[in-house]
Amino acid sequence: MSEKKSKFHCPVEATLSQIDGKYKMIILCHLIHDGTLRYNEIQKHIPQATAKMLVQQLKELEADGLISRKVYPVVPPKTEYSITERGKSLTEVIDSIRDWGRNYMSGTFEE
Repeated sequence: MSEKKSKFHCPVEATLSQIDGKYKMIILCHLIHDGTLRYNEIQKHIPQATAKMLVQQLKELEADGLISRKVYPVVPPKTEYSITERGKSLTEVIDSIRDWGRNYMSGTFEE
């Protein structure tokens, strides 16, 4: 049994280990649908996020291979984030959650 398989007790736990975080799914959704974004653009999409929390979430997503970060050697510094192929594999999951949220927010959630 591989290390990754033994680390988790079920597939949902494995998935959540990658996307569970205060703003991770919001970041992934914007990168999937809006394309490459600069740090300040991501920050505008998530105004409630503190700079410390946003940086932490971006670092974790990058470490997990779901997003990539490109730093341009200019002054002032320019940093862009984009979705990786591995991150794109979560599109269906993210879209399902987004669609459920739209229905819930519009009051059209059916019981």
